[in-house]
Amino acid sequence: MTSPRTPVVFIHGLWLHATSWAPWIELFDDAGYQPIAPGWPGDADTVEQTRANPDALARHGIDDIVEHYTSIIASLATPPILIGHSFGGTVAEKLLGRNLGVAAVAIDAAQIKGVLPVPIAALRSAFPVLKNPANLHRAVALTAEQFRYGFGNALPAEESDLLHQRWSIPGPGKTLFEAAVTNLDPHSPLKVDTANPDRGPLLLVMGGKDHTVPEAISKATLKQYRHSTAITDLEEFSDRGHSLTIDHGWHDVAALALKWLKEQGH
Repeated sequence: MTSPRTPVVFIHGLWLHATSWAPWIELFDDAGYQPIAPGWPGDADTVEQTRANPDALARHGIDDIVEHYTSIIASLATPPILIGHSFGGTVAEKLLGRNLGVAAVAIDAAQIKGVLPVPIAALRSAFPVLKNPANLHRAVALTAEQFRYGFGNALPAEESDLLHQRWSIPGPGKTLFEAAVTNLDPHSPLKVDTANPDRGPLLLVMGGKDHTVPEAISKATLKQYRHSTAITDLEEFSDRGHSLTIDHGWHDVAALALKWLKEQGH
């Protein structure tokens, strides 16, 4: 009798559609896991359908997204491995801190409460949303040029533009406004239980050329976990930007995640 396969929940970040995880899904399925990649609340099944109805994404904040994935996890037969990118990485951290996953990989995870460095590059990447207070209640899309700065700065322009065309969707501005004031808000939805000693192991992955989540944020995030005895590791791809989960080098990142999970007994 074969044992049930461990579920893996992939959580996308702002401005990317869940189907961007397709190559990862295939790789993890071949490796013996049971992977799924549900979208955020309001995401449609395809990139095109999501772009056609941005209002469905508007007004959703971090709490909505976390509770959305919490309900998905509750429907699974066993607790999953959590793998998230950008704000999806932050959601994975929050879920792991609540003991809703057996392990997590947070790739270029967005700032959590307590992380103080906000490099200029990160502010510039968020500026298309934060420049207009009305975007708090809107879903905002990136132009190809904005995507190239925030995601594809370590890529040839042609590859960045192709990724933008293939995977980019509008994102709820509320998430960035919540991140902008997280350290001023005592009830910030970006607060993570970093001191939990009983949670599963966590791997933080950072891109050394990332503009949206510069390495200073990932390094400061690691320090937030210093009071927990649970495993927290940090790995860097020094030549990679925020597109590292979807560009031509995605397999290197996925292979690292698989290797680390096996080392943790998962």
